[in-house]
Amino acid sequence: MNSLLLACYHGMPASLRSAAATIRGWYLRRWRYNRGSDQLATEALERDRWTGAQWHKWREERIAYVLQRAATRVPYYREQWAARRRGGDTASPELLANWPLLEKDTVRANPRAFLADDCDPKQMFHEQTSGTTGKPLGIWRTKDTVSSIQAIADARTRMWDGIPRDARWARLGGQLVIPIKQRRPPFWVWNAAMRQLYLSSFHLAPDLIPHYLDALARYRVLYIAAYPSSLYALAREALRLGRTDITMTAVYTNAEPVLPEHRATIAEAFQCQVRETYGMTETVAAASECDAGRLHAWPEFGHVEVREDGEFICTGLLNLEMPLIRYRVGDHGSPAPASADDGTSGCDCGRGLPLMGSIGGRTNDLLLTPDGRQVFWLNPVFYGLQGVRQSQIVQEKIDLLRVLIAPAPGFTPAIARTIVERLRQRMGEVRVLVDQVEEVPRTSNGKLRAVICNLSPAQRAEALERRVAVTTGAES
Repeated sequence: MNSLLLACYHGMPASLRSAAATIRGWYLRRWRYNRGSDQLATEALERDRWTGAQWHKWREERIAYVLQRAATRVPYYREQWAARRRGGDTASPELLANWPLLEKDTVRANPRAFLADDCDPKQMFHEQTSGTTGKPLGIWRTKDTVSSIQAIADARTRMWDGIPRDARWARLGGQLVIPIKQRRPPFWVWNAAMRQLYLSSFHLAPDLIPHYLDALARYRVLYIAAYPSSLYALAREALRLGRTDITMTAVYTNAEPVLPEHRATIAEAFQCQVRETYGMTETVAAASECDAGRLHAWPEFGHVEVREDGEFICTGLLNLEMPLIRYRVGDHGSPAPASADDGTSGCDCGRGLPLMGSIGGRTNDLLLTPDGRQVFWLNPVFYGLQGVRQSQIVQEKIDLLRVLIAPAPGFTPAIARTIVERLRQRMGEVRVLVDQVEEVPRTSNGKLRAVICNLSPAQRAEALERRVAVTTGAES
């Protein structure tokens, strides 16, 4: 929405803003659902019971088809392979390992070059990534692809928990549904077309959260999808106020890692299970948590390679109109746990869907130590510290970290010293400054980034080179 339309929308009374949200909801619903949606969801649930051998066979056949289509029908790849042939490269495009890594900036520079030449973008659904780095990229999908994505997502979230499609639900997200400066409720809109209460993640100040809790109770919300940091803010206040009138069937988290204390607090406040989900706008990988607490991959979305350093390299298998091959999504994690002897996941939930390893975070959230080590998993720095409501670690220099703390009751100088000590245990001899703030700033799409590295590319390269020099010297 451009700035003029957004200003007009924000100038409307609350009832008209909800009407506008409902109109948008009808549009999205027409794209996401059709007469075949229930069958698509049923088929997804049936695939949940496939064996490891069945998934392996399906994946190999699908990858082969995607690679053949990309090499022959997608302009970017077709030209890339032609250039390789002219240079004498005889590698086969039928092998995934022969394809180079694909950078986001390459797709961002000319996204239409990744559209198959038998597709018409005017007849497709266009969506942009959230653009955490400030540079979103465009993704196109056909109506069949959009409805398939929605069916699989419904099957492996709300349908796993027995929640009907017509249930009232809420999303606490980063859309500017109300003006940022507004300090009086409502901090939400009601999208009647999708039976969705959309709540702003930009107004979660402690004195305003009770209004959110009132809305969740008044609209009889059965489940909610949100960033863990936003849900944690709601949950803490609900427990502090002794609110027992907000019960849900499930809570679905996305976009941020779920800390153990966040999970426990959210589950207690809303009296339900917390289900972690994973995905991105590019739909080249996805996963959701079952009732046994294990994260299951959605193989139909994409094939994930986990490199030695934990980086995810993804090949999309669902969006055949805009296939992204060996795409660097910018996420890190651990390899999937080993399968059972019969090739199944071995999960107590009984599903054969492959398991996914833990998901860490974005590559641009990797910090560098003075000796060149890369560090991401810093969540344990805050484990057990009850006086911290929100936090963010920012690397300003190779030897300087700044920690922003939005304190909760009980925060003391001793807690600040503990944070400094734990960071130095992980980062080495660095300076650590702890600043108390009322609210940790969020990104333009409402996310709270736990870790930010502000080093320039040149500074990162210098530190990594230092690490290589130290390692080489130790081995010589």
